[in-house]
Amino acid sequence: MKNKWLIIVIVIFFNWFCNSQTKKINGISFVASPNKINQDHIIPIKKVLANYVALMPFGFIKDLNSPKITFNSSRQWFGETEKGIEQYSHEFRKNKIKIMLKPQIWVWRGEYTGFIKMNSEENWRILENSYSEFIITYAKLAQKINAEILCIGTELEKFVENRPDYWSELILKIKKVYKGKLTYAANWDEFNRVPFWSSIDFIGIDAYFPLSTKKSPSIQDFVKGWQLHKNNIITVSEMANKPVLFTEFGYRSVNYTGKEPWNSDRIEGDVDLKNQSNALEVIYQQFWNETWFAGGFLWKWFHNHAKVGGGNNNRFTPQNKPAEQVIKKAYEQH
Repeated sequence: MKNKWLIIVIVIFFNWFCNSQTKKINGISFVASPNKINQDHIIPIKKVLANYVALMPFGFIKDLNSPKITFNSSRQWFGETEKGIEQYSHEFRKNKIKIMLKPQIWVWRGEYTGFIKMNSEENWRILENSYSEFIITYAKLAQKINAEILCIGTELEKFVENRPDYWSELILKIKKVYKGKLTYAANWDEFNRVPFWSSIDFIGIDAYFPLSTKKSPSIQDFVKGWQLHKNNIITVSEMANKPVLFTEFGYRSVNYTGKEPWNSDRIEGDVDLKNQSNALEVIYQQFWNETWFAGGFLWKWFHNHAKVGGGNNNRFTPQNKPAEQVIKKAYEQH
């Protein structure tokens, strides 16, 4: 009898040990909506076995040289505000889904945030004060909702490059009000120049690396396309002694999806569902088994599942496409 109980204890411990060693951040980037969410909006996410969601409140600036950030406004969608994030996080918590809070900046007309750069010292100071107010507000909210991870910025290359001392000081301020894990979402061509990786918990990368110029790349084409990028990621991870987190990753279901994966131009047609599935299969294969890799957040997922995606959709969402099953299979294994 004693031996029987010993075997049971060993099996339980072995299963726990394996799960604790291999479980990744299997995340979904959850797009804000104008309204509250409920269980119906969460069930499809549970079906693909995601264990994390990124919730994304937005701040807005007028143009790339404007220093003032507007946020938490009554003119914004509900899910982009403090109240919305609280309600969303409450619903996800009920389903045992963890949270990364990822405040983001939107520049009018959709200009790339990495090019935000001030033209005077005065405006840099205004921007720094405005961004601090923005991010500390959501750092306090992250602490209030017990978010496991806070992303302190997204694709702000020129801001980081030109004001490194500000970012070092900002991280210290954030740590005074938020006690969870920190990351920063560097663009794929920026991550190897971020100066503060050693001060935060994850090397965050928006992983839209160019992989293939072919119209319909094969699995092997995608594998080959990753090799140089993967080696560079490993080098940065080893230098900073930090795990890597893909703060965003994803592919459109479109021709040439590996050529410029960041490209979100609103072209019509050219749908290729297999491209999206193949690209996702390879990124899971290449990274989710690595010990230095923490996981990632798929871009992107809408609340109204039944009405989005589908066989004629060439956008990033995997919803109602073959890619959904690729995600489920990968998240089930990791």
